Amino acid sequence: MPLSLEDIKLLEKQFLADLKESSLLGEFDELYLKYFSKNHGTITKLMKLVPELSAEEKRKVAAELNKVSEKIKAQIETAREQATLESIGDPMIDLSYLLPPQKTGMMHPTETVIRELDKFFRYYGFSVVDGQEIEEAEFNFRKLNLPEGHPATDLQDTLFISEPDILMRTHTSSIESRVLTQYDPPIRAVASGKVYRNETASQTNTPFFHHYQGFVVDKGITIQHLKGTLTELHKFLFGDDVVLRFRYKYYPEVSPGMGTDMLCKFCKGAGCSVCKGRGWIESLGSGMIHYNTLKACGIDPDVYTGYAFGLGLDRLVMQKFGLDDIRKFYGGGIVFR
Repeated sequence: MPLSLEDIKLLEKQFLADLKESSLLGEFDELYLKYFSKNHGTITKLMKLVPELSAEEKRKVAAELNKVSEKIKAQIETAREQATLESIGDPMIDLSYLLPPQKTGMMHPTETVIRELDKFFRYYGFSVVDGQEIEEAEFNFRKLNLPEGHPATDLQDTLFISEPDILMRTHTSSIESRVLTQYDPPIRAVASGKVYRNETASQTNTPFFHHYQGFVVDKGITIQHLKGTLTELHKFLFGDDVVLRFRYKYYPEVSPGMGTDMLCKFCKGAGCSVCKGRGWIESLGSGMIHYNTLKACGIDPDVYTGYAFGLGLDRLVMQKFGLDDIRKFYGGGIVFR
C-alpha cells in the first residue's frame, strides 16, 4: 500500500500513546529508537516509501511526514527534559546517592551464538576449551600437517609478530593441536575465539574474525559421525528446514576433507552479493584428522581416529540474524534487534 495522509494521522495517534507510556517508565531512548532507528524505526520505514509516490503526492504527503517527524522529535525531547526536572525538583533529594545500576544494552550477536554453540556441544559431552591468540608456528602449522613453505604460511595470509615462529593465530585449529598434544584420548572438545589474516575489509571479509573449532579423537570414529554432528548443529542453529550440502575439499590437516555449504537464506539459492552469486554459503570446513597430525601430537593413528571442523562464526551469525555485511559487527552506531 502507498503511503497516505491517513497513515501519518495513525502514526501521530500511536506516538501519543507510546509517549504516555514511555513518560511513566522514563524510557525515552527506547521511544526514540522505535521511531527513528536506522533500520527498524517506524518513521524511517515510512520515509523509505516516499520515493514511490507521485510528484503531487510527494508535495502533500512527504511534507506532512517531515512536519510530523520534527514534531515527534521535539515532543520526545520536551518530555525527557520535563522528566529530568521532576526528578531533581525536590531540594531534599541526595544526588550523590548511588542507585542500583540499570540493565542496558544487549549481548553481541556473535557472543550469543557462541554461547548457544557451547550449550549444544556440552549437551553431547564436549568440553569447552580456550587458547592463546599469539601462537607458535609449531602449533599453528607444523603439528597440523602444514609444512614450511605451504601457501597458508605465506605472509599474504599470516600476520607474523616474529617471523618465522611467532604469529597471530590464523585459525582455532592451533587450540586443537595443543589439546591433542597435552591430553590422551578419548577427547571431545570445542573452542572459539578471534583469528587473524592479512585480509582487506569487505562485505564478507575482515582482518580479524571469529572461528569455532570442534574435534573428537577416539577409537572407531568415522566420517558418518562428523556428518551427523554437523547436520544436527545446523538444525539447532537455523531450524529443521536448513538445506546443506557436503562436498570433498582439500585441507592439509584432515584427510579426507569435507566442506559444508548452506543454502543462502538471502536469495534462496538464486545468487546474490552475500553468496557472491553462488546461491550457497560455505559455513565450515571439516574432515577426518590426518594421520600425520595425530602422530605429530603424540597419538597413535593406528589405534585412534578422529574428526575436526572449523567454522567461520561471523558468516553463520550473518545468516542467523539476517545481516548482509560482516563489518556491521565491528562498527559503531548499529542497533541489533
